[in-house]
Amino acid sequence: MTSTNVARPRWRTLALAIPGAIVAVAVLIVLARWLRELPAVADFVMTHPGHVALPESAPVGIPAWLAWQHFFNAFFIVLIVRSGWSVRTTQRPAAHWTRNNSGLIRTKRPPKRISLDLWFHQTLDVLWIVNGAIFIVMLFTTGHWMRIVPTSWEVFPNALSAGLQYASLDWPLENGWVNYNSLQVLTYFVTVFVAAPLAIISGLRMSAAWPASTARLNRLYPIELARAVHFPVMLYFVLFLIAHITLVFATGALRNLNHMYAARDGASWLGFWIFAASVVVMVVAWVAARPLILRPLAQLMGTVSR
Repeated sequence: MTSTNVARPRWRTLALAIPGAIVAVAVLIVLARWLRELPAVADFVMTHPGHVALPESAPVGIPAWLAWQHFFNAFFIVLIVRSGWSVRTTQRPAAHWTRNNSGLIRTKRPPKRISLDLWFHQTLDVLWIVNGAIFIVMLFTTGHWMRIVPTSWEVFPNALSAGLQYASLDWPLENGWVNYNSLQVLTYFVTVFVAAPLAIISGLRMSAAWPASTARLNRLYPIELARAVHFPVMLYFVLFLIAHITLVFATGALRNLNHMYAARDGASWLGFWIFAASVVVMVVAWVAARPLILRPLAQLMGTVSR
């Protein structure tokens, strides 16, 4: 069976899932709007408007380094998802890569031969991890961690309130330049401090860098567990991106894009044009991620064979 034939049932399943998802969203909106009319729920939303005040020492605004980090993170995640999907669905890779057992990296074991798609995926993983490490260091040295790490238990009822407001299409008040709402705080916290580490740990277990000769370690952390974690985490990132982009445009596109890409507050078009340029870069990279382009890059670090 060819890879095309394997892919067809997946696309059919996706095509059938889309109408079901639309119906589910419509039901959720109707239910949320009905709940908002109940006196007890209305009082709950009034008491918990959807956000918690930050500590007085919390920084205000989005620095330029965070705007750059946002672009690189989005760039790497998009290509990681693309290359990961290719690894998962390609039956006969166009080329394979073998690391040169020389230079800075030398092992007693013969280098493992992997597909070119997997090489690309793992290379992107390393770049994404480096970018994430820089982000974490900057986050905690500048105090911006207070914007995405809960500092009060009140974040939980306020997150529930914000979710209800989103579901009813009566958006919670937005002022991301100063403070994210509680649902955003919890989502960003889970993405940065839970989903990202799970992706790294499970990806490392599945990579050629994992020490295969350590039988005890392999029993403690079997590869089947890593596979069971890695793919759902990828789906989480895809759903996060869809929800994130949708809400960015639905809750004040120009101001949100200025925060995220231009590191400034206001409703000018600067952030939009920077965002548009970043999308062009990602589309070009997506299209260019083919064996013709990847092969000479991979040959810089190893041997590529058909």
